[in-house]
Amino acid sequence: MSELRIYRRRLPHWRLGDAIYCVTWRLDRGLPELDAVERDVVLSSLLHFHRARYLLYAGVVMNDHVHVLFEALGRFQVEELIHTWKSFTANRLQKAHRTGRIWQPEYWDRIIRDEREFDEAVGYIVANPYLRWPGIDSYPWIWIDAAAYD
Repeated sequence: MSELRIYRRRLPHWRLGDAIYCVTWRLDRGLPELDAVERDVVLSSLLHFHRARYLLYAGVVMNDHVHVLFEALGRFQVEELIHTWKSFTANRLQKAHRTGRIWQPEYWDRIIRDEREFDEAVGYIVANPYLRWPGIDSYPWIWIDAAAYD
């Protein structure tokens, strides 16, 4: 069993080698919602190193926050991957038209402990847009790694 590492910023963060994490981060307070092009940028960025630096099992880019379910691979650390996603997407969005800080500095994360929690996290991620906007027929900024379920 891997050694548990705990550190704290504003929120506590628990790290366990080879664990799967469900992570949420939000737009900075007072910013306008992400538009369709910006959501494309964020989703594309999440998929960029899938299977190289991490396994992205599921993700959704909402109008004001992001949920991901993933596992870091090799030498890559969870906090480094989250920092990279937030930093890269912030830079891309700032080059387009936004200014200042894009994402809140902190993020919420949880170690997935078993298959039931994994399934619940995937269900939550997939359902998130339909719970927020009950009348929608589809939502293009949801991603699930179908290979993970074979």
